[in-house]
Amino acid sequence: MLIWTPPCPLTLSHPQTNLGFTAWTSLTLTRSSTCPPPLSSGGRSQRFLCGRSSVGWRFEEFLQRKWSSEKRFGLEGCEVLIPALKTIIDKSSENGVDYVIMGMPHRGRLNVLANVIRKELEQIFCQFDSKLEAADEGSGDVKYHLGMYHRRINRVTDRNITLSLVANPSHLEAADPVVMGKTKAEQFYCGDTEGKKVMSILLHGDAAFAGQGIVYETFHLSDLPSYTTHGTVHVVVNNQIGFTTDPRMARSSPYPTDVARVVNAPIFHVNSDDPEAVMYVCKVAAEWRSTFHKDVVVDLVCYRRNGHNEMDEPMFTQPLMYKQIRKQKPVLQKYAELLVSQGVVNQPEYEEEISKYDKICEEAFARSKDEKILHIKHWLDSPWPGFFTLDGQPRSMSCPSTGLTEDILTHIGNVASSVPVENFTIHGGLSRILKTRGEMVKNRTVDWALAEYMAFGSLLKEGIHIRLSGQDVERGTFSHRHHVLHDQNVDKRTCIPMNHLWPNQAPYTVCNSSLSEYGVLGFELGFAMASPNALVLWEAQFGDFHNTAQCIIDQFICPGQAKWVRQNGIVLLLPHGMEGMGPEHSSARPERFLQMCNDDPDVLPDLQEANFDINQLYDCNWVVVNCSTPGNFFHVLRRQILLPFRKPLIIFTPKSLLRHPEARSSFDEMLPGTHFQRVIPEDGPAAQNPENVKRLLFCTGKVYYDLTRERKARDMVGQVAITRIEQLSPFPFDLLLKEVQKYPNAELAWCQEEHKNQGYYDYVKPRLRTTISRAKPVWYAGRDPAAAPATGNKKTHLTELQRLLDTAFDLDVFKNLS
Repeated sequence: MLIWTPPCPLTLSHPQTNLGFTAWTSLTLTRSSTCPPPLSSGGRSQRFLCGRSSVGWRFEEFLQRKWSSEKRFGLEGCEVLIPALKTIIDKSSENGVDYVIMGMPHRGRLNVLANVIRKELEQIFCQFDSKLEAADEGSGDVKYHLGMYHRRINRVTDRNITLSLVANPSHLEAADPVVMGKTKAEQFYCGDTEGKKVMSILLHGDAAFAGQGIVYETFHLSDLPSYTTHGTVHVVVNNQIGFTTDPRMARSSPYPTDVARVVNAPIFHVNSDDPEAVMYVCKVAAEWRSTFHKDVVVDLVCYRRNGHNEMDEPMFTQPLMYKQIRKQKPVLQKYAELLVSQGVVNQPEYEEEISKYDKICEEAFARSKDEKILHIKHWLDSPWPGFFTLDGQPRSMSCPSTGLTEDILTHIGNVASSVPVENFTIHGGLSRILKTRGEMVKNRTVDWALAEYMAFGSLLKEGIHIRLSGQDVERGTFSHRHHVLHDQNVDKRTCIPMNHLWPNQAPYTVCNSSLSEYGVLGFELGFAMASPNALVLWEAQFGDFHNTAQCIIDQFICPGQAKWVRQNGIVLLLPHGMEGMGPEHSSARPERFLQMCNDDPDVLPDLQEANFDINQLYDCNWVVVNCSTPGNFFHVLRRQILLPFRKPLIIFTPKSLLRHPEARSSFDEMLPGTHFQRVIPEDGPAAQNPENVKRLLFCTGKVYYDLTRERKARDMVGQVAITRIEQLSPFPFDLLLKEVQKYPNAELAWCQEEHKNQGYYDYVKPRLRTTISRAKPVWYAGRDPAAAPATGNKKTHLTELQRLLDTAFDLDVFKNLS
């Protein structure tokens, strides 16, 4: 640890163990006999710093004067953050960076938007008007959660700089991996393999930096090959308090920044009441990132002048602390007095600088009164130029066929069943897998892995970048995918056949992630934000593992468009199925995703509307599917890109069906003219004589194969029809109405392998009832309600399965319940 004693308010903790890092740090920090070195240029730099500092202070003063009873989570006590960020951006711009992506909590956000990103002041001020009408669909969000994208000239370097501040929820630090993912994507699309053009800055609070585990997860992504962004500058606004909690109760480590030690990041602790020291440290941090492309932390040791928000009374819990804070002069006032005493500026100059910014605020405030409508789209953090029309609408409301020619299917299948690199020795077991694939291609059939291969390969041909990420995705949890081949004789020699499909194809990225869900899913969400012309998928090792990433799902993926008018086409692959393997690894919790769908179960939409299915997709907040065939899985992946807009796609993927002999699709189901089937109707004997059908079973996913096997064993193929709902949300009202009308004498039942209080029943039943105008009951055939998702006893599992099958095919079981 290197420590400078007073009068220099600066500490560097945990210097890098690498000798090159240490030598650079030593040289940089000892260039001057004083630390920090004095600002030069005959006082010009000090006057410039004073001017920059004044805007942050006066902005907060203006908001407090105009809206004293409004929450704004002001920056008072750390106003130096504004010139600090500007200094980091200036130095990075000087070193060649032209795109900075930022993430931050609510405190000081309005100030950063106004004075760093340079959002129009009147657009900020009008957010305080309670009479402002919302122009955009959805809920919108509070002003201190919104993001922004802006391209402008950096006045110091005279270079173009693009600044993006990512919108975020109240959940502190949740945006960290999202920012990293977006940064990685922007670097990828501009070919910035070393992070010289695009970088990220993350702002943190001291309590959250120490307390939120996502900080640790994000740091551990920082140097992984498929996740590194080549260095992030972290700035901690260290208020020395978390809401009402003292540091001694908020962490066990000496510093709130000690979590950064896990990646050997240098940490600069600096007194925020010394602006010159802060600017010096920020320049060094920016230089560090530019030189070594590693993370670096600036700890601004400051205070929070007000309570957690402007309405909060901090004296309840920190009386002595806040007695001292009340005596503190604002940092600008102290710095200005110092410069006046040194003769660098005079009092009239200082007062003129203050009045100039005050006048700018007053004029913007006057203009803000003319704003009558709130446009959240003006706060968009990730625009997609050219994808939508100028007014932000889809260019069409149709989707072309997702089928492919037989030549393309055959070509992809042949590559998928071969090793396209010479002198490459693969495992003997893998040779058998590839041989089986080749035989399937000859027979014009696909299994799950081959259907995915064909969907991916065809999109790559069309110039769509594909990124598949998650734990063990390269091989696949169930050893079915094998997208990365490993030479058995040469260490670390690998081959990705998907990148050998076409001469000018888009690149395919498949990467095993760290053992993290929260951080990695957030990262992939951020990656998907950058461009609509990429298929970004995150696969859970098992479907229930998504619950450790619930914050990303609940706060970003589900409501992201409603809150921030920000579309996102991320795909979640969640292995799901009751297979006797115990309470864990059985359920991907479909009930949770369905509960968060924004459609009304009691309202039957206009089924005669043109492009009904596409309009449904456009209006929903996300799409939830459970495919029962590889062919339909193929189509839904391709549809995700061919749609004229983007929605998150939740796919419950199978486990046992990966190798089920009946879970195969013919090429005929994937040829030109074919589409994703929202509903797969009965096509057996029952469909030939529908008036003789006694029961119509609706189901989704794997249980269909259990039902058909049992139906055949009971010789009831003419009495019971089975209809598969492949797309659960948006609900296919139109197709299901046709199915019900086709079987006029059949009673209706929903069958699922999940427990009654889980799975799909509570979502499907009211919508089915609405579809048929509540003319018939919708019975239930499935497991009883339970606290756990599945039993841990294999015999009990089989007993439960047989019981639900007995219920499904006993035509008298519901008679006494009518």
